[in-house]
Amino acid sequence: MLHKKLKTALILSLAITSIGAFGATSFAAGYTLNPEVKDATPALKQAAEIGVRTYNNPAMQNAANKDAILVLSFGTTYKDSREKTIDKTVSDIKAAHPNQKVVVAFTSHIIVDRIKAKEGLDIPTPEKALEQLKEDGYTRVAITSLDVIPGMEYAYDSAIFDLYKNDFKKMTLGTPIMYWMGQEDQRDDVEEFVQAFSTQFPKIGEKEAVLVMAHGTPHPANAYYSVVQNRLDSAKLGNVFIYSVEGWPHLDTVIPMLKAKGIKTVTLMPMMMVAGDHANNDMAGAEEDSHKSILEKNGITVKTYIHGLGENDAIRHMFVERADEAWNALEAE
Repeated sequence: MLHKKLKTALILSLAITSIGAFGATSFAAGYTLNPEVKDATPALKQAAEIGVRTYNNPAMQNAANKDAILVLSFGTTYKDSREKTIDKTVSDIKAAHPNQKVVVAFTSHIIVDRIKAKEGLDIPTPEKALEQLKEDGYTRVAITSLDVIPGMEYAYDSAIFDLYKNDFKKMTLGTPIMYWMGQEDQRDDVEEFVQAFSTQFPKIGEKEAVLVMAHGTPHPANAYYSVVQNRLDSAKLGNVFIYSVEGWPHLDTVIPMLKAKGIKTVTLMPMMMVAGDHANNDMAGAEEDSHKSILEKNGITVKTYIHGLGENDAIRHMFVERADEAWNALEAE
């Protein structure tokens, strides 16, 4: 997909009004500095680094190319869900890049430790994965993320990129599955995500609803959930509401909406890569404070769909596309 040159400037603040927005091919979708800037400072350059990020290390430009793809995921201790979601998505990425080394790392150090203790499986953290790639002589790394929104976990991915980029000849960092939202002629990842996600929605009647459980984040990217709700409404999918475990909107926000519409039955489903602890316990558990129990106390019949996003073929295809973008940026001159 090609983006047209944008007509307006991106004004980040009064201090950087000279940053303009320019389209590129989808793998390099982002912004570049306005050509009128004659002496761009490091801060100006860094402020313009949105979309797929790329870094060429001038100190290693004579090094031979030895390439790898690093897949970053939060991870889960739920082995069955991990195999159906994360492992399946990584397998799809490997199938799309059969001649490249593909490594997976989990950003949750707690989950890494628990899997090691319980299963004896060594899954590296991003730091350890990159250190091993460097030791093995890899010089170019495309990092791709299995994050849903650019929240706290993606901030970790970005920090990894910034801290390790000088250890390699070239490094790229792709975007989460939702990043662009149609602003300034960019593509609308949120609309595409809703179309893919809705392939797993059940048919619902006038007095039925689907409640989509997101994770939530203290990061300002929590605002993505409002955009998701907007796209759900625009898609005319019926009564579909998003809420979160640890952010806004929450279940108490949604229940009055259900009552106002006279909703009698809801289907709960996670909008998370895996169906782990949040899906099995917070959402669908038998405890009094589970979302299922709270809704039932409010006179609503509850059905559950306990499957992670990684089990959805259309969603996995989007994650493979994000990996392709990071890889194509690595290959680009």
